[in-house]
Amino acid sequence: MKSYQINTLTEKGNPWAKFKFNHPIGPKEEVHYQNIDDAKGAPLIQQLFYLPFVKSVRLFESQIEVERFDILEWSEVIKEVQEQLQQYLNDGGVVIEMTSNDKIPVSVYAESTPNPAVMKFVANKPLVTQTVEFKNIDEANNALMAQQLFHFPFVKEVFIDANYVSITKYEVAEWDSIVLEVREFIRKYIEEGKLILKEIPQQHETTDESTATNLGETESQIVSILDEYIKPAVASDGGNIQFDSYNEVDKTVQVILQGACSGCPSSTFTLKNGIENMLKEMMPGKIKSVIALNG
Repeated sequence: MKSYQINTLTEKGNPWAKFKFNHPIGPKEEVHYQNIDDAKGAPLIQQLFYLPFVKSVRLFESQIEVERFDILEWSEVIKEVQEQLQQYLNDGGVVIEMTSNDKIPVSVYAESTPNPAVMKFVANKPLVTQTVEFKNIDEANNALMAQQLFHFPFVKEVFIDANYVSITKYEVAEWDSIVLEVREFIRKYIEEGKLILKEIPQQHETTDESTATNLGETESQIVSILDEYIKPAVASDGGNIQFDSYNEVDKTVQVILQGACSGCPSSTFTLKNGIENMLKEMMPGKIKSVIALNG
């Protein structure tokens, strides 16, 4: 019988604590539980939610991350939680009760973005391998989930990337009144195993690192900087930025904003200046200005 040992990692002020196991305990893909209802079929995670300070839980193959409420610091309870987890596993406790088809529970949580018209819906499993954006239902011929989202009268645009969907709404509705309905639709759609994309749609011809085979040295350097320094931060807000072109004569870079960044009251100015300053600093003498276009 396996003997489980757990190492912990916390940082002062950080609401998340990590519990690392010496044996695998969960699925290869991350599962994010927002509450005890999400943890149905996962007895160990349910036990954690009985603790009054536990806000949410992430389960990995050999690690559990627990988010606390601000009612205490991890230093006060980390040892107790570690011992409870260790004893539960060493007593033969079940982490996840597998159904006949080994179905992993799907969870989706809503996350606000800097763009008040856009909400980001994050799933606990990957959805697509390439960013796709749909401005209307006609563009979503090969994306059934996007098509069905457009049936909601308040949905204006749909952007899908990695493990999340960013939805732009019309002004006819407020997020407070529709966010639960949209979140539940997306969760059920994913849980039922329906196809997200039949094929990658032909959209605006932009260039990223994976297709930058015909770019010159300057263009390749711009794409590399965008991919390494800009895109991760933009993705965390439910958006994307893509390199469009570089004019060697006037040293102007043109980029396209997608998802939550597109049409955001502040993002065009903020991103343009942020990208512009970074490119000027990292590529002295080669960049004069950046033009940011909404996708």
